[in-house]
Amino acid sequence: MTSAIIPGVPIGDFFNDDPDAVATTLRLILLITILMLAPSILVLMTSFTRIVVVLAFVRMGLATQQMPPNQVLIGLALFITFFIMSPVMVEVNEEAVTPFLEGELDQEEAFEIAVSPMKEFMANHTREKDLALFLNYAELDAPETVDDISLTALVPAFAISELQTAFQIGFLIFIPFLVIDMIVASVLMSMGMMMLPPVMISLPFKVLLFVLVDGWHLVVESLLISF
Repeated sequence: MTSAIIPGVPIGDFFNDDPDAVATTLRLILLITILMLAPSILVLMTSFTRIVVVLAFVRMGLATQQMPPNQVLIGLALFITFFIMSPVMVEVNEEAVTPFLEGELDQEEAFEIAVSPMKEFMANHTREKDLALFLNYAELDAPETVDDISLTALVPAFAISELQTAFQIGFLIFIPFLVIDMIVASVLMSMGMMMLPPVMISLPFKVLLFVLVDGWHLVVESLLISF
C-alpha cells in the first residue's frame, strides 16, 4: 500500500538566501492573508453594505417575509458591488497586483499602491463628520491628502457613512408602502373589520404598486446613481 505524500510549505524558505524562494513564500502568505480578510474587505471597504441594507429595506417595506430569499438579495448585492467596484479593482490589478507578481514591486510598495484607489473610493463616500470622529478620538492630525488618511480611521468612518446613507434611502422607500398600509387600515376600520389584519389586505396592493412602477429597476438605478 503506497503512503500518501502530503505537500507542505518548506519552512527553510523563510531563512533561505535565494530571493526567488523567499518571494514565493511571501506571496503565498500574502495570498492566504488576503483570503482570510476578504469578507471584511468586501463588507466594509466596498459598496456592499449600502446595497444589501437598501435591498433589505425593500423587502421589509413590501412585508413579503422571506421573499426574495436572503441568498437572492446577497447574490444580487454581490454582483452589483462587483459592477460598481470594477474600475477600482481594475486599477488595483494593473497598478499593484500585476507588477508585484512580476517582481517589479516589493510587498510594501504594492500594498501602498493597491490601497490608494480604495482610499479614494471610500473618501469620496465618507462624511467629514464621521471621519473627524475617528481622527479626533485617535488624536491624529488632519490629513492633507486622501493618501494621508489612516485606514484604521477611514474604514469605520466609511462604514457608518454607508449605513447612514442606506437608512436615508430606506426611509424614502418605506413612505409609499406606509401610505398604503394607512389607507387599508383606515378602510378596514371604517367597515368595522377590526379583526382582519391590514397587512394581509395591503400586501397585494403593495406588490402591485411595486410591479407597476418597475420597482427593482428604480431601486437598482438609484443605488448606481448614488455612487
